[in-house]
Amino acid sequence: MLSLRCAAILTFFSLLAQPILAQNKKEVLSSVKALEPTAWENAQQIWEWAEPGYKEEKSSKLLADWLEDAGFKVQHGVGKIPTAFTATIGEGKPVIAILGEYDALPGLAQNAVPYQEQPKGKYYGHGCGHHLFGVASASAAISLAKQIQAGHIKGTLRYYGCPAEEGGSAKVFLVRAGLFDDVDLALHWHPSSRNAAGDRSSLARIAVKFRFHGTSSHAAAAPEQGRSALDAVELTNFGTQLLREHVPDKTRIHYVISSGGDAPNIVPNFAEVYYYVRHPSSDVVRNIYERVVKCAEAGALATETRLEIRNEGGIVEIMPNNALSEVTRRNLKELNDLKYTDEDIKFALKLQETMPAPRSLDSIQIVVNTRGETGQGSTDVGDVSWVVPTTGFNAACWVPGTPGHSWQAVACGNTPIAKYGMTLAARTLAATAYDLFHSPDIVQQANDELQRRLGERKYKPLVAPDQLPPFNYRDRTSSP
Repeated sequence: MLSLRCAAILTFFSLLAQPILAQNKKEVLSSVKALEPTAWENAQQIWEWAEPGYKEEKSSKLLADWLEDAGFKVQHGVGKIPTAFTATIGEGKPVIAILGEYDALPGLAQNAVPYQEQPKGKYYGHGCGHHLFGVASASAAISLAKQIQAGHIKGTLRYYGCPAEEGGSAKVFLVRAGLFDDVDLALHWHPSSRNAAGDRSSLARIAVKFRFHGTSSHAAAAPEQGRSALDAVELTNFGTQLLREHVPDKTRIHYVISSGGDAPNIVPNFAEVYYYVRHPSSDVVRNIYERVVKCAEAGALATETRLEIRNEGGIVEIMPNNALSEVTRRNLKELNDLKYTDEDIKFALKLQETMPAPRSLDSIQIVVNTRGETGQGSTDVGDVSWVVPTTGFNAACWVPGTPGHSWQAVACGNTPIAKYGMTLAARTLAATAYDLFHSPDIVQQANDELQRRLGERKYKPLVAPDQLPPFNYRDRTSSP
């Protein structure tokens, strides 16, 4: 009888608390909306700076200062990475992490117009929308901080300023430094041309530069005395073309020749090719990578050049978490209020004329369920997800049909279309974190699910234990 009475009392107080929790959640969402003008100004500034990986000094400082002004305790240079930082508020459990990124991509500088127009003197552009990513995450964190300061949320909120996601693998080194050891769960998002959520995975990836050192000579008068580094690159690439027939399905191997010589009449004494190797399984990536290395070794052997291998980082696939993704998907569906103005539609239709596969503009009103899918991109969020239950989602910040890593994505990034998606992402992050702070059972379910999915497997990063962050991986290659 006593236990039934206690249960009834607990149920009574739980019912009393529900309207209060709902009201506090509304206040969080209202706070995000109130922050929108400042958030958009910050996003536009980072879009304008467009700083490459590990060089995001101004973008990192802007976000860190914004969070510090809101009451967060900021630690700069975490993981021995100058542009990485954490910003923490609150105390105790649970510890919820919100990830933010802010690096730009090479060769994608573009004005905010619906036709290709590169601004003078600029090389980098936010073709993956990370200027929106870092800002929306910070806006959500600041809105939640007000509830922590008011005593309505118990626990710790930590923003992670994560540089160099685009090929630099910074989060791998943050994980290795133990910066996620006390975290109970992590949230992230990504700009896209659609809204989507679910326990989706990603492709593991190894990045490497093969650098060949040969012997210069006059290409016409003394070709027999030269040993062409460019020939070594071409043989390497030919070998990998043949290899493509003999690798598992869903493998991706792609490259650029980042240095190929200086003049046609000089046998190149230096050449470099930059490779990515990807697959849904990190174990498969390890195996394929070793086979690609053999192609490079063969190229060096055949041309009598010297091979130098420069590892540029590796990232594992995302470990999905359905317990968390269901909370995120519910909030994204409930909060999705995206709608274009007549001026937005005019811009969008003009931009879609440049796209091979445009989609209906009405698709921004839909939230796609990506449960069980494997995305075709790679992200260092994967390394976080093997040590902390993690979930993410996409918000429509680009015109439907816009491919990532394109000038069209950069063009969208400084328009109201991007602002709408960024604000939706911030509200979804804030709402999801708020729900999880008040749902210890879901936090436990998410951790149990991570352990169940891991089974006997252990987290094995795709970087060597002694590898340092590739701080100069975005430097334009020239002959050494």
